[in-house]
Order: sequence, then C-alpha cells, then structure tokens
Amino acid sequence: MNYCSHCGAAVALRIPPGDHLPRHVCDACGTIHYQNPRLVVGCVPEYQGRILLCRRAIEPRLGYWTIPAGFMENGETLQQAAARETHEEALARVDIGSLLAVVHVLHARQVHVFFRGTMSGAEFAAGPESLEVVLAAPDEIPWDDLAFPSTEFALRRYLEDRAAGREPHHFTTIDRRLSASAAGGH
Repeated sequence: MNYCSHCGAAVALRIPPGDHLPRHVCDACGTIHYQNPRLVVGCVPEYQGRILLCRRAIEPRLGYWTIPAGFMENGETLQQAAARETHEEALARVDIGSLLAVVHVLHARQVHVFFRGTMSGAEFAAGPESLEVVLAAPDEIPWDDLAFPSTEFALRRYLEDRAAGREPHHFTTIDRRLSASAAGGH
C-alpha cells in the first residue's frame, strides 16, 4: 500500500502507538489501514455417497480439482457463503450441515472454513469458474490433482469422519514458510 484510501496521501509502514504490529499509517489524516485475513468458505457436498468436485476454470490452480469454495461476501453468514459458492461453481443446491474444518493458511493471509453439505438431488453443472463438475466416489477422488492443501485436508477428514459415523470439527495450519512436518495437524 502506497497511498491512503481515505485521503490519497502517502502512507508509512510503522507500528502505531498502542499497537504491536506494523501497519500502513497515513500521516495526513491519521487513518490506520489494517490488513486482516480473508475468509474462504466452502463445503463438501455429498449426494448418495458421492462427493461433488469442481475442476477450476480460473487461477490460481487452473485445471485442478477442488470442492466448491470462495471468498465470503459482506452481509452473509458462513453457511450462506458456502451454499452460494456451491451454486456459483457447480450450479448445485446444497443444505449446509455441521462445521467440518477450519484451516489457517498463514502464507496467503486466509482462513478456510469448510462445512459438510447434502445435495437433495443430482442436479449440477459447471458454473463460470469451473471447467467441469463431477460426483465422485471416494476411490475416484483425484488426490494428486487437488488444487489446494486445504481441500485435501477437508476431504480426508470428511471421509474419515463419515466412515467412523461422527461429525467433529478439525483445525490445522498451513504455512509454506514452514516445513511440511511443522505445519500442524487435526
């Protein structure tokens, strides 16, 4: 950030009085510009034992597979965001169930929140952000072609929980600045 979005003056990166982290501060109007993590929200939609997967038509990770998810909008709940993203990416309607996973993606300054979801029917198609959409059995999931580590984490926990007949929630941290062994677990 070079200029204040409030008044247009130049900003300086420094720790404001009473704070503990560097912030972009405008000396002209005094505005402190906070940068906070963005929320990515999605779900693992299931229909008759199969999981709805989308092959991405956009960057990042164009052509790789994911579950429906995207940035939360102002004025919606986490559950509404997950349902909206499912409809946008897969033209599918989903009932959002219990919380599945919270993944802290530190290097991207994001928090990914995933829910369990149930489709009432097999109606789906590729939305503008998807090249194709499929209902995949667990043994058909393209594990080597998943777009994001958070997607793999959510899918693996979902399948483990389903097999065990439970619905806990899971937390993990992914940070590419750390080694894989230091990134955390569930």
